[in-house]
Formats: sequence, C-alpha cells, structure tokens
Amino acid sequence: MKRTTPPQLPRMREDALVIDELPDEVLVYDVNQHRAHCLNQSAALVWRACDGNRTPSEIANMVSAELATPFSESLVRLALGQLEKASLLEEAQSVSPQYLVLSRRRMVRHFGLVAAVVVPAVISIVVPTPAQAATCTPSGQPCNPVKLCCTACNPAAPGGPKCF
Repeated sequence: MKRTTPPQLPRMREDALVIDELPDEVLVYDVNQHRAHCLNQSAALVWRACDGNRTPSEIANMVSAELATPFSESLVRLALGQLEKASLLEEAQSVSPQYLVLSRRRMVRHFGLVAAVVVPAVISIVVPTPAQAATCTPSGQPCNPVKLCCTACNPAAPGGPKCF
C-alpha cells in the first residue's frame, strides 16, 4: 500500500526577521539575507494567517472576513507563492507554479476586477551595506578620511586638500 503524506500547511517564518507594522502594510527585514520586503494589506493578512494549522481555503475565509470583500483561495495561493519566493515561509510550500509568475493582464483576467483592490503584493529589495549607503563629499569641499570624495582628493588644492 502506498503511503501519502498530507500537504504541509503554510507557516510564516519568524526567526531573523525585523517586522514593522504600518496601517496598510507590513515591512519585513530579513537579517540573514539583508533583504527588505513590503507586504500590502492582503499579503500581510495571508502571511499572519500562516500558522501551520490553516489550509489555504481557511486562510481565504479569514482574509475575506477581515477585508469584508471576497478573497479566493487562488489569491491565497498567489500570496503564498510570493511569500515563498521572498523566503518568508518556514519551509518550501507546494505552490502551483502558475501563481509564481503572473502578468497584470493575466491576473485581472484570472481574478477579475477584485484584483485591482485586494491582490496580494510582496515587493522586495536588497538592502545596501553601510559602505554602499554612505554618501560622498562633493567637489570643492574639504577632503575627509571618514567621508570619501565623490571623485578624488586633491591634496595640493589652494587652502588645503579639497575634493575635485
């Protein structure tokens, strides 16, 4: 007899994350990957509902009640695909590949006009290192060993070393 394992229920990742909850979105900074993620309201609701005990259908019902608008299981699976891609779920979920890459046109065709309002969105960026984020000293300003010149330092400039 062949054994089948039940599908794993989605669980949000909580370790090595800095979470900042705003009124209509959630900002998540992944300390390990140095990536920042912005979850819109519906994606954040799906993410918070991923406790390892709820099915996508149950999550859809929960989000529908919270938003007071229909939220289908397909939208939950779309959100799960985005959350998985951003490494915000505990373990790899079996999300249908069709939900991982959807064009806006295909999304509106698939989900209808509700997509314009409640479609989940996870936007990610790589956070620069402190050295990459530092600004430089503009031309004409004195050279500074802590804050480097944008171009180069001219040590023989009249009045002392200046950036040029």
